[in-house]
Amino acid sequence: MGPGGAARRGAEAASPAPPPFVRVAPALFLGSARAAGATELLERAGVTLCVNVSRQQPGPRAPGVAELRVPVFDDPAEDLLAHLEPTCAAIEAAVRAGGACLVFCKNGRSRSAAVCTAYLMRHRGLSLERAFQTVKSARSVAEPNEGFWSQLQKYEEALQAQSCLPREPSGTGGP
Repeated sequence: MGPGGAARRGAEAASPAPPPFVRVAPALFLGSARAAGATELLERAGVTLCVNVSRQQPGPRAPGVAELRVPVFDDPAEDLLAHLEPTCAAIEAAVRAGGACLVFCKNGRSRSAAVCTAYLMRHRGLSLERAFQTVKSARSVAEPNEGFWSQLQKYEEALQAQSCLPREPSGTGGP
């Protein structure tokens, strides 16, 4: 590798850390556990509810911010599906009350991305594919583990069966 490569790497190391959370949709934010400690940023964003999708990460320290803990590990065998409906309802209640919600887990990658995707399906009427693209475009590291992804597929089927989501033509890579 030439000297330019080393200099470029050095510049990347010196670049500021990414923001602790990003806006996925109006009143919906996604981030890492670091986000829960960003009191001033939470206040500025109007966050009134933090959904802590972890068993171990500390909750928000901002005054007036409620916490809903979804106690799951980032493990494909965990049952996230059982938590999706009540969690999405809590997020929607916070939004309808004029607040905003931050969904976070340790890295803001798998668990919290899955919950945000589910919320967009349930309360914004997006297909799984469109909901996940919305999340991924806001936070490029978003990537639910394979177990959570299959649970999101089941959730989409359940929402379609309840007529909460329109059925889209097949082409999403499944039978």
